[in-house]
Amino acid sequence: MVPTTWDQPSIFSSATFLAALFLPLLLLHLLRRKTPSPPSLPGPSGLPLLGSLPFLDPELHSYFASLSKTHGPVFKIKLGTKTCVVVSSPSAARDVLRTHDATFANRDVPAVALVLAYGGRDIVWNPDVAEWRMLRKVCVREMLGPASLEAVYGLRRRELRRTVAELRARAGEAVDVGTEMFTMVMNVVMSMLWGGTLVGSEERAKVGDEFRKVVGETTELLGSPNVSDFFPILRGLDLQGLERRMRGLFERFDEIFNGIIEKRVGMEEGEKDFLGFMLKLLEEGGESKTAFTMVNLKALLMDMVVGGTDTTSNTVEWAIAHLMANPAAMSRAQSELDVVVGTDAIVEESHTSKLPYLRAVMKEVLRLHPALPLLVPHRPSESATVAGYAIPKDARVFVNVWAIHHDRSVWEDPLEFRPERFLGEENEKRWDFGGNDFDYFPFGSGRRICAGIAMAEKTFMWSLATLVHSFDWGMRNGEEGIDLEEKFGIVLKKARPLVAVPTPRLARPELYE
Repeated sequence: MVPTTWDQPSIFSSATFLAALFLPLLLLHLLRRKTPSPPSLPGPSGLPLLGSLPFLDPELHSYFASLSKTHGPVFKIKLGTKTCVVVSSPSAARDVLRTHDATFANRDVPAVALVLAYGGRDIVWNPDVAEWRMLRKVCVREMLGPASLEAVYGLRRRELRRTVAELRARAGEAVDVGTEMFTMVMNVVMSMLWGGTLVGSEERAKVGDEFRKVVGETTELLGSPNVSDFFPILRGLDLQGLERRMRGLFERFDEIFNGIIEKRVGMEEGEKDFLGFMLKLLEEGGESKTAFTMVNLKALLMDMVVGGTDTTSNTVEWAIAHLMANPAAMSRAQSELDVVVGTDAIVEESHTSKLPYLRAVMKEVLRLHPALPLLVPHRPSESATVAGYAIPKDARVFVNVWAIHHDRSVWEDPLEFRPERFLGEENEKRWDFGGNDFDYFPFGSGRRICAGIAMAEKTFMWSLATLVHSFDWGMRNGEEGIDLEEKFGIVLKKARPLVAVPTPRLARPELYE
């Protein structure tokens, strides 16, 4: 039968409709065949249920670095039911911290950190939400900006001179350098936080001693392996008692904070300090749509007391240790200070910008011993591709900055202490603390870069310059060599404290007052 003229357009229309329907599906199928899924992540196989937990080395930063030599710069390791991803190359770190910054901006919060940080309401552990952005603005723009740091300059100077006087009184005696540095940095930080609150030296010493005890225990707990993190279903049981111990430390912190805040509220406006600023912000409600609360205030105090003391004091201790182990470097640092400052004057903060070699010492110490060797763990909000591999959503992602800083393909003689590698205009600009060069980023990078870089840099440089300028440092009688072994934790420390003997080197005794 010959089709009628009515049938022909109908058949043509149907064919066109079918082609329009199936052609996109065909193209999508072909595209999928041409763009295969990223390969699965390499890594150690581990045991059923436990994963690699039984094989973990306590020195996690160097253990992960050794695994990366076998499995590559991005690998997966199962710790209990938790999937962890370790990133150990500059290009992969760039993918995490810059290319996919927004995806990796959240934190994988340990159970003990939730206890310590008021449920994660601080700037370190808070997720990338409006509250965190408000806190970041308060810290970076208002509290830790140039104008605010300059406003508390007198408080920093007062505490530094007190430390120098105390060391002068102990000249010729062996001192625990790490303890002295912690005390000094703690006093500097406390002075900037609430300098006008603790008027009496006895009260100041009492609070300082209390903080010294709890900060050490706190950082130890933050770096301790916790069954609750590896098997989240067991978190409520707190099998190791770590959360219970942290809750006790938190309550001691909170009690001190409440006492200081209560006292500060009743004071008239006087010497500027960060607590006074935050109380004013609390009263005014802030400029942000997100309210600044008392919980936020105390969480920020916690960040600065815990995060701003151990890290800086450890780095100063490392610097003194390396200078003592390298007499030529110590001599060069002291000669630079003698030219800029002289031996008939004391180091002022304004001098530190004129000390390029000492700044290179600081950078080299942070290369060898980054304060947080694995940074703070990230947690991707969705799956993302890093170095060609698919990183699953909600994995715990470690960026092993320690491994990158010790990578022989990046650094010449990476195990040697050579501050000279940071000298010269090109190197100074390339290897700064801005997190733009992924060969060197001791403070992290991206939106979660450390908020306290400016304060840490000022405190470190002025402290180290003063100690190196004011004293010669020697070993105790009968001791030879400087121990430079590391001890892993969330904060990287010396395995054994540096004990040294200070000897005054300035021209007049009154310079130590």
